[in-house]
Order: sequence, then C-alpha cells, then structure tokens
Amino acid sequence: MRIDLIKYQALGNDYLVLDLPMPLDDVLPLVPRLCDRNFGLGSDGLLLFDPSAMTLRVINPDGSEAEKSGNGLRIAAAHAVLEHSAGDSFSLSTVGGPNPVRVLARSGGGVVSQLDIGAPSVGEGRVVIETPAGAASAVLVSVGNPHAVLLDQPVTPERAREIGPHVEHHPMFPDRTNVQLAEVIDRAHARIEIWERGAGYTLASGTSASAVAAALMREGLVDEVVTIVMPGGELAIRRQADGHLHQTGPAQRVYRATVELEDFGD
Repeated sequence: MRIDLIKYQALGNDYLVLDLPMPLDDVLPLVPRLCDRNFGLGSDGLLLFDPSAMTLRVINPDGSEAEKSGNGLRIAAAHAVLEHSAGDSFSLSTVGGPNPVRVLARSGGGVVSQLDIGAPSVGEGRVVIETPAGAASAVLVSVGNPHAVLLDQPVTPERAREIGPHVEHHPMFPDRTNVQLAEVIDRAHARIEIWERGAGYTLASGTSASAVAAALMREGLVDEVVTIVMPGGELAIRRQADGHLHQTGPAQRVYRATVELEDFGD
C-alpha cells in the first residue's frame, strides 16, 4: 500500500502527518520503523489528521499514543492551513480534549499560531522521585498529558538522557510521564531539557513548555508571561485570566514523501 506523508517541524520537534481516512491497521504497526532516523524517514512521531472533523491522534515513535502534543497541535494547525485551506481561527481536538487555535502569520510553508493548551492541573508542592540515577525534586503537572518537572537537576542533554528514562518509567507513573529539567533564568525566561514519554530526548515540546511554565508559576518563580528556552528554540507561554495557558510559536513544512509500506516491513 502507498501512503502520502508530509513532514513538519516545530522548533526542531518533527512529525510526519498522515491525512485520514486511511486503513490504519496497515500503518500503525510500522510507526516505529517509519519514525526511525536511520532506517526510516525520521521523526518524533506520526500525526493522524482528520480534516473533516479537525481531529488529531498523536502516535509516538514507539507506537504508543499520546493524549496531546503542543507542537503536534501547532503542526496540525499549519497543515490545516497549508493543505486544507483552514481559516485564521478554529479548534483542533485530540483525546486530551479541544484546543482553540488562532493563526497569527503565514509565510511560504510556515505558520505561526497561538494555541490554547487549556488549564493545567498542578500538584500541591514538590515530590521526591528516587531513581537509580539519583533523587529528583519534581512538580507534577497535567496539561492533558502528564509531566514531571524536575527543579533540582543540571539542565543538560546528558542529564536529561541519564535520568529521564528512570523518571518516565517510575512506579509513581503507571502510564509513564514526560520529564523536564528546568531552571529559571529570570522572571520572564526559563531554560529546559526534555525527555519525552515514548520518544526520548527531544529538542522541543509544546506541552512540556506549558507544563514547566505552570510549575514555575505555581512556585512563584516566574511571571504570567514567560519564554521557555529549549534546544530547538523558544516558545512564549501566557497565562490568561481564566487560567488557560496560551503558547505562541512557529511550525514549518519540510517535505512531502510517498511511501510504499512494504518497504518498511521487517
């Protein structure tokens, strides 16, 4: 079977987008191979987009399904605009719920949009997570998917790769969790490294940026508008009067590919 995919990136967080309807029983088993950066096309996941319903499913590179992805939603917004003539204001839904989008700018294959990620749920106080890589002090946050924001770790790629898998799979999180290492630069900026559930070390993550902003706001360490600096770029997060977090950032179309699925078999 032949499928058409379009690859997008948002701050270096890249996804393959596949339009529905599609016989997914043939596609989903091949997601790990399609996303592999050595044996496949290479991506941080597959987005299944239904243009008629404006819905999105987020499939991780390991084949598991995520409730939500901030960069994935902004990529889907760009795809809706560039490929399906969507307007400047619409809503996209995942299994984590609906997310209003407002398109701010379009240029060639790029779109800048503002995404309403919803109201976060932030745990009371910090928890200590004991792992084989050491103990970590974390604020637990949900923005439609789970996050553990570590506030006492060196914010380096090496430490994210070292402690991230242990926290992701900790017994405290039976469904696993996304992990961020965060440090405050000043009241308007914070820097993070990311270990993403089901994807591993990641250059950027929209829900991670939102979760970190929520955690730091709860701790009183940043103001209600904060720029989250990630290896792939920066994402602006603003807390609205209703408690919802809005994130603003770009998404860029990279290439189109037509794939013969039998080429990706074992």
